[in-house]
Amino acid sequence: MSAALPGESCERAGGIMSAEVAEQPAVLRRILRDGTPGIREVAAAIAAREPRFVLLTARGTSDHAALYAKYLLEIRCGLPCGLASMSTTTAYGAKPDLTDVLVIGVSQWGGSPDLVASTWAAREAGATTLAVTNNPDSALTAVAEFHIDVLAGPERALPATKSYTASLLSLYLFAEALGGRDGAAAGDLPDLAQRVLARTGEVRTLASRYRFAERMVIISRGYGYPTAKEAALKLMETCYIPALSYSGADLLHGPLAMVDNISPVIAIVPEGKGGEALQAVLARLRARGADLFVVGSQAEVEAASAGFVLPTDGVPEELQPILQILPLQLLAHEVAIARGQDPDAPRTMAKTPETD
Repeated sequence: MSAALPGESCERAGGIMSAEVAEQPAVLRRILRDGTPGIREVAAAIAAREPRFVLLTARGTSDHAALYAKYLLEIRCGLPCGLASMSTTTAYGAKPDLTDVLVIGVSQWGGSPDLVASTWAAREAGATTLAVTNNPDSALTAVAEFHIDVLAGPERALPATKSYTASLLSLYLFAEALGGRDGAAAGDLPDLAQRVLARTGEVRTLASRYRFAERMVIISRGYGYPTAKEAALKLMETCYIPALSYSGADLLHGPLAMVDNISPVIAIVPEGKGGEALQAVLARLRARGADLFVVGSQAEVEAASAGFVLPTDGVPEELQPILQILPLQLLAHEVAIARGQDPDAPRTMAKTPETD
């Protein structure tokens, strides 16, 4: 059985999710040790085909991992990327010319029918297809030409946690290898993740503050934006709190009007260009008296009303999302428990929704 976080048991409500959150440092080590050679082989084979464009296909949590990959591949590899609309092929029967296009399907279990169908359609349309999954025996793996196993191990709680950070690290290593780099900057991540997850008490205190929240807004910029979207999803699916995620730039185009001093705003502030781009937004939020909570550096947290300091000093901005999501996974878990809900099994959820 997986090791739970300090003070947790797998038998209590939320114990399975807690245990899987706690596994993440070990999962990251496993990918760096066992997964890197295979990822480099796949990247080399794909690089030899010189793709001109990348399309990413995914749903739910995996869609946020795909968005992270979009930032990586455009910034680190200079490849234009798009997030695919699967219904164009599965529902409308479109047949685009995908010659010299790399199509990457990201999925925890790899069984979503629309993802499988759209990947197969892409392959028939001339694309190079890559499945990034936590299940090497999945239907998605079977229809894709290449596969990367994110090595997270079985995930029993319905909310995805360890498979998300495993996907991020695997996609980072893939992008680095595709660009001819070794990805060595990721070597410290397992120990840093362990440090973050040891601070459960801080998050539990925060959860009591947000127990009765009726709405939350989560914002970021750049590499942190997928973290905002994933954090919002975790709060919605485990706590049933309407959580709205925005790029800080988009928040200023209208939605800022709904921000008040009652509904909490969580800002993920990367150390780097994304954090710099977010400063004007943070200033506007402070001016409105927003209940602002920051996940970021010591300086950013001190400037806010509350926050969680991340150990990201010296960590490249493109790797920070793997650490940013950890306290927010803990927050979703703890708020759900405080509200009397079981985050292991949120109502209406299934691991592989039947979408088409």
